[in-house]
Amino acid sequence: MSLKGKLNRMKKHLSHNQSDEKRVAVKEEQTHTVTAETIPFLKEWGELSAAPYYFEDSFCLIREVTYPLDHQHGRYSFAELPEMVSAWNKSEIQHSLSAKGYKPHELFFFDTETTGLSGGTGNMIFLLGHARVYSDKVVVKQHLLTNPGNEAALYKSFLSEVDVESLVTYNGKSFDWPQVKTRHTLLRDQIPALPEFGHFDLLHGSRRLWKHKYERMALSVVEKEELHVNREGDTPGFLAPMIYFHFLKEQNPKLIEGILTHNELDVLSLISLYIHLSKKILSKDAVKEDDEKYALAKWHLAHRDVQEATKHLQELTGAAFEHADQAAYDLSLQYKRLKQWDEAACIWRRLFESSDVHVRLKAGVELAKYEEHRQKDPKAALSITQTLLSQSSLSERDIVELDKREKRLLRKAGQ
Repeated sequence: MSLKGKLNRMKKHLSHNQSDEKRVAVKEEQTHTVTAETIPFLKEWGELSAAPYYFEDSFCLIREVTYPLDHQHGRYSFAELPEMVSAWNKSEIQHSLSAKGYKPHELFFFDTETTGLSGGTGNMIFLLGHARVYSDKVVVKQHLLTNPGNEAALYKSFLSEVDVESLVTYNGKSFDWPQVKTRHTLLRDQIPALPEFGHFDLLHGSRRLWKHKYERMALSVVEKEELHVNREGDTPGFLAPMIYFHFLKEQNPKLIEGILTHNELDVLSLISLYIHLSKKILSKDAVKEDDEKYALAKWHLAHRDVQEATKHLQELTGAAFEHADQAAYDLSLQYKRLKQWDEAACIWRRLFESSDVHVRLKAGVELAKYEEHRQKDPKAALSITQTLLSQSSLSERDIVELDKREKRLLRKAGQ
């Protein structure tokens, strides 16, 4: 707890002889400790669209930038976000990125800049940036900590903005929001409680769809390759801590202007990325590549949406790509769940000849179970099992399981 927080807790133990007038006078004196005249470079901050926010005897800076709704950021204009939110509200697809029940302005596109990449109390957030999409504009706001002793003002100003339903971040579940919670814990006696809301972390969706394409899943990679956002003269995020510490000494806005712009572009890219991922999920023709279509099908499987998964897997029937046989096997399991046994068995018979030994083994086991339990033909099931046992490259566990199956089928077949 900060010294100020401890003092606040001790107020009730102070002498009751102090008059109400004196208490008011002390409070007013503390409130007016910081004034516009005492803030360095105030004119320059104004030129950057930043203004002071006062809280008790401290302050932070809030920068506000507005974009028209038809502004194009990479492949998309911001006007497409309300369209996608509307599409989610009409859709029956169950998905972790679904905005069903939301309005566009209730999505809070959020990113931070910190003094380091590690977690814990030793890491401080110095910039909280967020964007919201309204009916006629997009508003980006940034809350900047100009002095480490003014964190209470930073979070008080930020929490006055968080009247939203859901955060939209990139790796925010693992990094940004836990960092906010950590810093909030240290200040909880001075500022409002953190609200509860949903959280769309776009890193997870990006990783599911494109990990087969990109070695690194940094936002900078995704926005360049998928959103076609090309930043010119951008200040890299990894330089932010060093630049911030330099800024703390000089207080000159010019030193940190590049970080403000970097963070601004980050939150704008979150809007475009949410549009992009939503289109992939909701739009029939948005996914062209077979690998991406298969990744989308597996994403639906993770959400137990058999209907959507089956639809995408069926579109891959006959496709020639690296994971074609695995995709066909996944489709067979959906047919099995739907009790479409003939369709499933047809795929298992084909995959029993697959060059992929792992797929061949799984398909063979399913085919043996089908012959034994659905077709009531233990001899056919035994033949399949013995063929599988003759394969090389079986694991010890596979051999044990197949041996048990063979012994049971020998008894069933009367051999």
